[in-house]
Amino acid sequence: MKNSTEKTNVMRLLEQKKIPHKCHFYADTGAVSGTEVAQALGENPQQVFKTLVTVGGKTKQHFVFVIPVTGELDLKKAARAAGEKSIEMIKNKELLPLTGYIHGGCSPIGMKKLFPTFIDRTAAGFETFFFSGGKIGFQVELSPDDLKKIIPFTFADLTTDNGQ
Repeated sequence: MKNSTEKTNVMRLLEQKKIPHKCHFYADTGAVSGTEVAQALGENPQQVFKTLVTVGGKTKQHFVFVIPVTGELDLKKAARAAGEKSIEMIKNKELLPLTGYIHGGCSPIGMKKLFPTFIDRTAAGFETFFFSGGKIGFQVELSPDDLKKIIPFTFADLTTDNGQ
């Protein structure tokens, strides 16, 4: 597979900081949704996470939330975690200019600017977890402790209570 030698900025940043990680490629599997990505990787979908970018209703400050692909961001819980009155998702067209990433390839690592980042508390229960490697078809796997070495984040209860 040609992608196995290609590197994204996320991978380069992790290597530069000597942070142990594994790269996973799924570009030629046809996987689109997060659960399809988990299936393509042969991993537990609750261990595969997606990166969502939001904006505070009053402050207009941006926040990053990383949650399991099986879950939905609870905007009230997200606002509480961020100390905001309300939070809303940014518009799709704002993602690339704001973060440098496109929808489906957004990673909490390597954004144009470092935004306050919150990761669903369930990630703390895994030795490693998966999230976008900065490009569609690329995932990185690393431990929450190792992620802390490259970006500051806070664990929080972020998903809707739908039997997860």
